[in-house]
Amino acid sequence: MPSLTIKTPDGKTRSVTLLKRITSLGKSADNDIVLEDTRVPETAFAIMFDGISYKVGGESKFHVNGKSTDEAELKANDVVRVGDTELTFSSAEAPMAQPALATRFARGDSKDPDASTQEQPGVPGRELSALRRLTSFSERLLSSTDIDRLLESLMDECIEVARADKGFLILMESNQLRVKVARNVQRETIEDALERVSDSIVNKVVQQQKALIIADALDDPEFNSSESVVNLKLLSVMCAPLMMKGELFGLIYLGNDRLVNRFDQKALDTLTIFAAQASLLVQNALLVNELKLENTTLKTRLEEQTYGDIVGACQGMKDVYKRIDKIAPTDISVLVIGETGTGKELIAKELHRHSPRTKGPFISINCGAIPENLLESELFGHVKGAFTGAVATKMGKFQAAISGTLFLDEIGEMPLQLQVKLLRALQEKVVYKVGDNRPEPVDIRVVAATNKNLEEETRKGAFREDLYFRINVVTLKLPPLRDRGDDITVLAKFFLNRYSKEFDSKARGFTPASIVAMKKYNWPGNIRELENRIKKAVVLCDKPLLGPEDLDLRPENLPPILALAQAKEEFQKRYINEVLERNNGNRTKTAKDLGVDPRTIFRHLEKLEGERAEGSAPSETEYEEA
Repeated sequence: MPSLTIKTPDGKTRSVTLLKRITSLGKSADNDIVLEDTRVPETAFAIMFDGISYKVGGESKFHVNGKSTDEAELKANDVVRVGDTELTFSSAEAPMAQPALATRFARGDSKDPDASTQEQPGVPGRELSALRRLTSFSERLLSSTDIDRLLESLMDECIEVARADKGFLILMESNQLRVKVARNVQRETIEDALERVSDSIVNKVVQQQKALIIADALDDPEFNSSESVVNLKLLSVMCAPLMMKGELFGLIYLGNDRLVNRFDQKALDTLTIFAAQASLLVQNALLVNELKLENTTLKTRLEEQTYGDIVGACQGMKDVYKRIDKIAPTDISVLVIGETGTGKELIAKELHRHSPRTKGPFISINCGAIPENLLESELFGHVKGAFTGAVATKMGKFQAAISGTLFLDEIGEMPLQLQVKLLRALQEKVVYKVGDNRPEPVDIRVVAATNKNLEEETRKGAFREDLYFRINVVTLKLPPLRDRGDDITVLAKFFLNRYSKEFDSKARGFTPASIVAMKKYNWPGNIRELENRIKKAVVLCDKPLLGPEDLDLRPENLPPILALAQAKEEFQKRYINEVLERNNGNRTKTAKDLGVDPRTIFRHLEKLEGERAEGSAPSETEYEEA
């Protein structure tokens, strides 16, 4: 295991092995490692292990190899300095009883302090050899990604240290013991591993949670009548529990079939020491494997819930994705409709990305954000001197989008006079700069978007009908966020992850109450509003979980609870509108589909006209049957 060599201001040094995934260091006694230095903060920083590497980070600055920083990845022999204290990072475990050994060597009591036969005070040679093997194994664990091979290597080390013939690593899975690794003295995997382990011996170790040694199982009165012992003709057996936080999670089981190599108490002591340290390593290896599997699972789930840069997998969005796949390879014009903030530009970008024009430019222009007198110049360009301020010839968005896609956002805001010129440009595939009469051919694909009902705008004369039909070859309708179900939480977590990293925030998740509040809220600003609320919460929060108050989703901000009769009326109104839209405004078919009298649909439309305050209610003859 990696360790730190700590040099205090008074010149003393000590070594500490890093056993935890997060180790805090500082002056306060609450830290995992206390630094006795008045210049060190109460909590200076923490050293974190993510399963692959060790990183050091904190709220205040410190020095790594002489450079001031607040975060760094640690490599072997890196020196971290905080206050007057120096800490040297090592990839090897802190040496046991090293000062005593160094003193003996200095006195001349030993010729070679590193010799394999050298015993440290109180540490017999076999135990020392076991610990050295564990240190070697832990270093390989930190540098390898093949967990199965590492566990096999652990058992090989156990067999060699204990001088056994075979060894089994047994782990608890779903409250059942399963043999995960079975090895022999030739470092080969043993087949039929489960049949080579004594149930009675394993059960006793599980019940007592203590290491067990049996010098001769066939001669032991407690086990010689056991069916598994007799059938296996067992001689010498050792079994040690693997514990974590007082709970048994596995066993190391070793067997010896040679009469001359029966296990003794020293071998059991060695195995006990080995098992105690191996518990941490096995848990660490399993944790690394679990994190990798979880990471793979999360990536798979995210892929299932995304389409390019678009996050969401509700049925409404899946229908949109299917249409994109079908129409993207063509050059037909597309109209994207949806409420403000639903992500219409992202849809346009995915159309471009999935089209043969993907290597060409994607040019976007918001038709509602540019003054009317400048919009024509922005779209088609102008020549020098065309108007006051035109000091140079300028290319327009149409020319910039040649060989690519032009996205006309909020096209419903375009003035009528300019709609005529846009229609001509789309039909003839040529444009004229302001102040110039020379046509310029443009090879582009147009994707338009609006949050307005353009059919209604054409009836009112606010939008040209011929332009509407020209841009609306295919319609993509985006559902509002309130109708996207679990996509709300998926999007919320996506934005939280993005902005927590960007702003280095403590926020890592949402409270159950905030999830409920997000699902209840109406989201008039849709995804854009959700993103902005989460960004604000991430910047201002000082806790790991965001609550409803952090998102400004207090009860008074949620939609009021309606009386049942009113709620039914609101639902009926929305549902009739949806069916009318599906039937292209055909009242008779809508009435037939809904099983009501056509006059019910007329009264519904009449009431809508009254609510919109757009004049007197229309007569029945104004609605033509499709």
